[in-house]
Amino acid sequence: MLTYGDPVLRQKSEPIAGGFASLRSLVEDMFETMYAEPGIGLAAPQVGVAERLVVIGAVGSDDAGKDVGKPFPLVNPAILWRSDDHVPFEEGCLSVPDITESVDRPRAIRFRYATLDGETVEREAAGLLARVVQHEVDHLDGILFVDRLSLLKRQLLRKQLQRLAADGRRA
Repeated sequence: MLTYGDPVLRQKSEPIAGGFASLRSLVEDMFETMYAEPGIGLAAPQVGVAERLVVIGAVGSDDAGKDVGKPFPLVNPAILWRSDDHVPFEEGCLSVPDITESVDRPRAIRFRYATLDGETVEREAAGLLARVVQHEVDHLDGILFVDRLSLLKRQLLRKQLQRLAADGRRA
Protein backbone atom coordinates (compact mmCIF):
# COMPACT_ATOMS: atom_id res chain seq x y z
CA MET A 1 0.00 0.00 0.00
CA LEU A 2 1.49 3.31 -1.09
CA THR A 3 1.21 6.23 1.31
CA TYR A 4 1.24 10.00 1.09
CA GLY A 5 4.37 11.28 -0.57
CA ASP A 6 4.74 8.44 -3.08
CA PRO A 7 4.82 10.00 -6.58
CA VAL A 8 2.57 7.29 -8.08
CA LEU A 9 -0.31 8.70 -6.01
CA ARG A 10 0.05 12.02 -7.88
CA GLN A 11 0.09 10.54 -11.41
CA LYS A 12 -2.91 10.61 -13.71
CA SER A 13 -3.72 6.95 -14.34
CA GLU A 14 -3.83 5.49 -17.83
CA PRO A 15 -7.05 4.06 -19.31
CA ILE A 16 -7.10 0.27 -19.61
CA ALA A 17 -7.53 -0.99 -23.18
CA GLY A 18 -9.51 -4.22 -23.66
CA GLY A 19 -8.79 -7.62 -22.16
CA PHE A 20 -10.32 -6.71 -18.81
CA ALA A 21 -10.60 -10.38 -17.80
CA SER A 22 -6.81 -10.34 -17.34
CA LEU A 23 -7.37 -7.92 -14.46
CA ARG A 24 -9.11 -10.53 -12.28
CA SER A 25 -5.99 -11.40 -10.28
CA LEU A 26 -5.18 -7.74 -9.64
CA VAL A 27 -8.81 -7.08 -8.63
CA GLU A 28 -8.71 -10.01 -6.16
CA ASP A 29 -5.46 -8.68 -4.70
CA MET A 30 -6.94 -5.19 -4.42
CA PHE A 31 -10.04 -6.48 -2.59
CA GLU A 32 -7.80 -8.46 -0.23
CA THR A 33 -5.65 -5.40 0.45
CA MET A 34 -8.68 -3.16 0.94
CA TYR A 35 -10.33 -5.49 3.43
CA ALA A 36 -7.08 -6.11 5.32
CA GLU A 37 -6.60 -2.38 5.99
CA PRO A 38 -9.81 -2.13 6.40
CA GLY A 39 -11.32 0.12 3.76
CA ILE A 40 -14.41 0.49 1.57
CA GLY A 41 -12.69 1.51 -1.65
CA LEU A 42 -9.28 1.19 -3.25
CA ALA A 43 -7.78 2.59 -6.46
CA ALA A 44 -5.02 0.85 -8.41
CA PRO A 45 -2.51 3.70 -7.87
CA GLN A 46 -2.68 2.97 -4.13
CA VAL A 47 -1.07 -0.40 -4.84
CA GLY A 48 1.44 1.04 -7.31
CA VAL A 49 -0.49 0.44 -10.55
CA ALA A 50 -1.12 3.67 -12.49
CA GLU A 51 -4.19 2.36 -14.35
CA ARG A 52 -7.85 3.38 -14.17
CA LEU A 53 -9.10 0.57 -11.95
CA VAL A 54 -11.05 0.81 -8.67
CA VAL A 55 -12.63 -1.69 -6.31
CA ILE A 56 -15.61 -0.72 -4.17
CA GLY A 57 -16.59 -2.66 -1.07
CA ALA A 58 -20.11 -3.15 0.23
CA VAL A 59 -21.37 0.22 1.44
CA GLY A 60 -24.87 -0.89 2.49
CA SER A 61 -27.58 1.48 1.35
CA ASP A 62 -27.56 4.94 -0.12
CA ASP A 63 -29.09 7.94 1.64
CA ALA A 64 -32.52 7.03 0.22
CA GLY A 65 -32.31 3.56 1.80
CA LYS A 66 -31.76 1.81 -1.57
CA ASP A 67 -29.41 -1.20 -1.39
CA VAL A 68 -26.35 -0.45 -3.52
CA GLY A 69 -25.31 -4.04 -4.00
CA LYS A 70 -22.29 -6.24 -3.54
CA PRO A 71 -18.64 -5.21 -3.81
CA PHE A 72 -17.61 -4.57 -7.42
CA PRO A 73 -14.67 -3.45 -9.57
CA LEU A 74 -14.82 -0.44 -11.89
CA VAL A 75 -12.63 -0.40 -15.00
CA ASN A 76 -12.06 3.03 -16.55
CA PRO A 77 -14.65 4.78 -14.34
CA ALA A 78 -15.82 8.25 -15.29
CA ILE A 79 -18.15 10.60 -13.44
CA LEU A 80 -20.71 11.94 -15.91
CA TRP A 81 -22.75 14.21 -13.65
CA ARG A 82 -22.55 15.64 -10.12
CA SER A 83 -25.44 17.11 -8.15
CA ASP A 84 -25.29 20.77 -7.24
CA ASP A 85 -25.96 20.05 -3.57
CA HIS A 86 -22.87 19.20 -1.56
CA VAL A 87 -22.69 17.47 1.80
CA PRO A 88 -19.84 17.32 4.30
CA PHE A 89 -18.67 13.92 5.53
CA GLU A 90 -15.69 12.73 7.53
CA GLU A 91 -13.27 11.07 5.10
CA GLY A 92 -10.09 9.13 5.57
CA CYS A 93 -7.83 7.29 3.17
CA LEU A 94 -5.74 4.14 3.34
CA SER A 95 -2.91 6.09 1.67
CA VAL A 96 -3.15 8.92 4.20
CA PRO A 97 -3.29 6.92 7.43
CA ASP A 98 -4.41 8.39 10.75
CA ILE A 99 -5.89 11.54 9.21
CA THR A 100 -9.60 12.16 8.82
CA GLU A 101 -11.28 15.42 7.89
CA SER A 102 -14.67 16.63 6.75
CA VAL A 103 -14.81 16.94 2.95
CA ASP A 104 -17.66 18.55 0.98
CA ARG A 105 -18.62 16.53 -2.08
CA PRO A 106 -21.68 16.36 -4.34
CA ARG A 107 -24.42 14.29 -2.69
CA ALA A 108 -25.26 12.36 -5.86
CA ILE A 109 -23.49 11.37 -9.08
CA ARG A 110 -24.00 9.49 -12.32
CA PHE A 111 -21.02 7.42 -13.38
CA ARG A 112 -19.95 4.95 -16.05
CA TYR A 113 -17.50 2.07 -15.88
CA ALA A 114 -16.71 -1.25 -17.54
CA THR A 115 -17.02 -4.61 -15.83
CA LEU A 116 -14.32 -7.26 -16.04
CA ASP A 117 -16.46 -8.89 -18.74
CA GLY A 118 -16.24 -5.71 -20.84
CA GLU A 119 -19.84 -4.63 -20.27
CA THR A 120 -20.37 -0.87 -19.99
CA VAL A 121 -22.50 0.11 -17.00
CA GLU A 122 -23.98 3.51 -16.22
CA ARG A 123 -25.54 4.09 -12.83
CA GLU A 124 -26.52 6.75 -10.36
CA ALA A 125 -25.47 6.83 -6.74
CA ALA A 126 -26.11 8.96 -3.70
CA GLY A 127 -24.79 9.00 -0.18
CA LEU A 128 -21.83 6.85 0.76
CA LEU A 129 -21.52 5.05 -2.58
CA ALA A 130 -21.38 8.39 -4.41
CA ARG A 131 -18.72 9.63 -1.99
CA VAL A 132 -16.58 6.49 -2.30
CA VAL A 133 -16.71 6.53 -6.10
CA GLN A 134 -15.73 10.22 -6.15
CA HIS A 135 -12.88 9.63 -3.68
CA GLU A 136 -11.50 6.70 -5.71
CA VAL A 137 -11.86 8.43 -9.09
CA ASP A 138 -9.92 11.33 -7.57
CA HIS A 139 -7.10 8.85 -6.91
CA LEU A 140 -7.08 7.96 -10.61
CA ASP A 141 -6.53 11.65 -11.37
CA GLY A 142 -3.72 12.06 -8.83
CA ILE A 143 -5.92 13.85 -6.29
CA LEU A 144 -5.98 12.95 -2.59
CA PHE A 145 -8.79 13.85 -0.21
CA VAL A 146 -6.49 16.27 1.63
CA ASP A 147 -6.29 18.28 -1.61
CA ARG A 148 -10.04 18.93 -1.22
CA LEU A 149 -9.54 20.62 2.16
CA SER A 150 -9.30 24.35 2.72
CA LEU A 151 -5.86 25.92 2.68
CA LEU A 152 -6.14 26.50 6.43
CA LYS A 153 -6.90 22.83 7.14
CA ARG A 154 -4.03 21.72 4.89
CA GLN A 155 -1.67 24.07 6.72
CA LEU A 156 -2.82 22.62 10.06
CA LEU A 157 -2.06 19.11 8.74
CA ARG A 158 1.26 20.11 7.15
CA LYS A 159 3.52 18.53 9.78
CA GLN A 160 1.53 15.28 9.84
CA LEU A 161 1.65 15.08 6.04
CA GLN A 162 5.38 15.83 5.98
CA ARG A 163 5.93 13.02 8.51
CA LEU A 164 3.87 10.61 6.38
CA ALA A 165 5.89 11.53 3.30
CA ALA A 166 9.19 11.09 5.17
CA ASP A 167 8.07 7.74 6.62
CA GLY A 168 7.08 6.57 3.14
CA ARG A 169 10.50 7.42 1.74
CA ARG A 170 12.16 5.39 4.51
CA ALA A 171 9.94 2.33 4.00
